[in-house]
Amino acid sequence: MADNQVDVPVVPAERNIAELTIKALVLGALLSMVLSAANAYIGLLVGLTVSASIPAAAVSMGLLRMFRRSTILENNMVQTAASAGESLVAGIIFTIPALVIMKAWSGYEYGPMVAIAVVGGILGVAFTIPLRKALIVEAKLKFPEGVATAEVLKTGGIENDRLHDVKDTVASQGFATLIKAAVIGAVVKLLESGLGVLSAGIATVKSWFGGSYLFMANMTLSPALLGVGFIVGLNIAFLVFLGGVIGTLIGVPLNWAFNGDALMAATGIDAATPLTSLTTEQWSQIAGESWQNNRRIGVGAMMIGGLWSLISLAKPLWQGVKSSLDAYKNSDNHQGGIPRTEFDTPIHYVGLVVLLAIAPVFYIFKTALGDYPDANLIATIMTVLMLVFGFIFSSVAGYMAGLVGSSNNPISGVTIATVIVSALILFQIMGNEGPAATLGPIAVIFLAGLICSAAAIAGDNMQDLKCGHVVGATPWRQQIFQVVGVVSAALVIPFVLNVLDQGYGIGRPSPLNPDAMPLAAPQAGLMEALASGIFGGGIEWTFIFIGFALAIVLIILDKIQEKRGSDFRFPVLAVAVGVYLPLGLSVPIFIGGLLSYYLQKKAMKQPKEVRGRKNAAGLLLASGLITGEALMGVLVAIAAVTFQGQVPFMQGFAWAGWLGALTFVAVIIYTYRKVNQS
Repeated sequence: MADNQVDVPVVPAERNIAELTIKALVLGALLSMVLSAANAYIGLLVGLTVSASIPAAAVSMGLLRMFRRSTILENNMVQTAASAGESLVAGIIFTIPALVIMKAWSGYEYGPMVAIAVVGGILGVAFTIPLRKALIVEAKLKFPEGVATAEVLKTGGIENDRLHDVKDTVASQGFATLIKAAVIGAVVKLLESGLGVLSAGIATVKSWFGGSYLFMANMTLSPALLGVGFIVGLNIAFLVFLGGVIGTLIGVPLNWAFNGDALMAATGIDAATPLTSLTTEQWSQIAGESWQNNRRIGVGAMMIGGLWSLISLAKPLWQGVKSSLDAYKNSDNHQGGIPRTEFDTPIHYVGLVVLLAIAPVFYIFKTALGDYPDANLIATIMTVLMLVFGFIFSSVAGYMAGLVGSSNNPISGVTIATVIVSALILFQIMGNEGPAATLGPIAVIFLAGLICSAAAIAGDNMQDLKCGHVVGATPWRQQIFQVVGVVSAALVIPFVLNVLDQGYGIGRPSPLNPDAMPLAAPQAGLMEALASGIFGGGIEWTFIFIGFALAIVLIILDKIQEKRGSDFRFPVLAVAVGVYLPLGLSVPIFIGGLLSYYLQKKAMKQPKEVRGRKNAAGLLLASGLITGEALMGVLVAIAAVTFQGQVPFMQGFAWAGWLGALTFVAVIIYTYRKVNQS
């Protein structure tokens, strides 16, 4: 869409229609909670989160029709709050589980988590408020998800009531599509994890050529992961799958060939045992140990990928910070004749929020450090680091959201850089003797949680403000709704993570349900390894160095593709996440990417309006599959806690594998047909 079209708001500045209403406030808060729970599950499972703006807009339009009248601006407010919950949860799940993995916490502590989420999220909003005019109005960056969400909102018309017109029908169909897909995802998850009628996946381990070659492969039968692949597209889906191939199909046999004796010893098998006498269970244990070692390749690749992201962002970083500083300098402190559609939260209020945040930030770090002798000094240093890094990375996240969208924002990369830099600074001040060895990594993870939350919300805030700019929203009201979404999600995220940890395990097996496959939490695992390693916990460097080499190769390939002007790129972090995850999780993601690519290619032959309709239908279907399965996953985890791990209720069902595979194929066919018929 051309800039001159985008700059004409749907609702003119001189027109005032319902915008900040009680029903929008309540619905936005509730959707923020629901979508944060769904994205917590998916993000911990595969290390990827997807924007919730479009499904939130569709749900909002469907639900607000239960009232006599609703407006496009109310719908925009609802999706603003709802998408904030989805973004905030990324900042938490990428960092805070490290505290439980490193055994600093026995569970997910409610007070500190809420404080980190609320303070980090609100600062993310505050730091980027002045960027709206600089990046949206003046620089006119793309903000792809914001523009796409605005197009969805337009299908509902400006004002609607129970008398459905043509546009109203289109919006209702989108809501119905999302709900049907969510029901499918939820039912499949219930039949699989809750009842045991469907298998969660298929797997095989084979030893060939006298045991000198060890093959290990699996595939997760998940509609949600199919939806993730559909949304992220073929490029990212392929790279995640490539990482899985490197870590499993290539890495497992190579590791066995070079380190066979060590792998056997690690699994309690005498190295002198003839390979021909090993049982299938023993081969599976060896293959699993080999894969666990290979995960460190992903850690090494993520380390280099995070640093490279920061280096690559040098220009956008400068542009984002410069725009932010200029915006602060030029901001008006009062409305004074400014059009409604250009009235941001006054700059003196923004400054007051930042000043008021200093005390809780200091208290958060003081709490983390406990009785450490120099706790006040360390907490002061960490508070300064938070404000400096938070401002810089929030500015970068806001700028990058305009370039590549909030879903592709490299917040995990800048968080990795934060962990490394802050850990090195603290190590020089605190050392690693006595309590410092334990408290130093904890303080680093607290800082990472605050900054990652701020950066995640900063990108989402700019994306939503772009949507508001297109439809004619009042910026200061949207900024209030961002805060509403942050606070609402922060209140429920600790409960959700506690339930998921007890039901499945996060980053390690669940003590309550040890047979369940743990949620991988790849970024949190990396944060724990870095923080603990720098403070003397020890890092096994062999596989880390292999990951360094892999990352360098990928960076070279990416630069070659950039020079060629190719749309297919090689971002390191996507491959690194794939190496860290079980191969089975990446297979359905790859299938979803292939399905998305095929349908988009097929739609290219049709008129633009038809392409847009098919694209919207695909996004809503995929979002529904993700949301439905994820929410049912949370409910199954609650059941596991309630019944002391006795789920699924039907163990060892003979036809579960075949039924699971057939159901997964049926979901693929359903998705293809529904998008193709749109």
